[in-house]
Amino acid sequence: MEIERKYLLKQLPDLKSYAFHKIEQAYLCTSPVVRVRREDEEFYMTYKGMGMMSREEYNLPLTKEAYEHLKQKADGNVIGKTRYLIPLAEEGLVAEIDVFEPPFDPLIMAEVEFLSEEQAKMFVPPEWFGEEVTFEQRYHNSYMSRMEFK
Repeated sequence: MEIERKYLLKQLPDLKSYAFHKIEQAYLCTSPVVRVRREDEEFYMTYKGMGMMSREEYNLPLTKEAYEHLKQKADGNVIGKTRYLIPLAEEGLVAEIDVFEPPFDPLIMAEVEFLSEEQAKMFVPPEWFGEEVTFEQRYHNSYMSRMEFK
């Protein structure tokens, strides 16, 4: 089960000292969500069930060759981003700051994953977080994969 909340940022912290991952992902289907992802040098396919804040999520490992093959079959945009991992004051929580590459830049979003819906509902975002966009479909990567650019 994936339980997460998404936010735009009022202010971007200095990211130089934080761990990060280079991510590339492509969507084979958006209803239900089936995507392939490269995260650094790891590759996998993900199935996500219905929902905005809480939904089922399953990951299956892929080889690099399988990832490259499936990526070519994706519909729409391939999404590239750098994900920075910033520990939050609340024990065990991490802000995943996604800095998107073209054509989605200058979009920057924060995601926080939780162990329970209760924990997610009780979460008080740090001051540098901005507007919550958890329930706005246009900020879900699967929706962004279908956007058209001129």
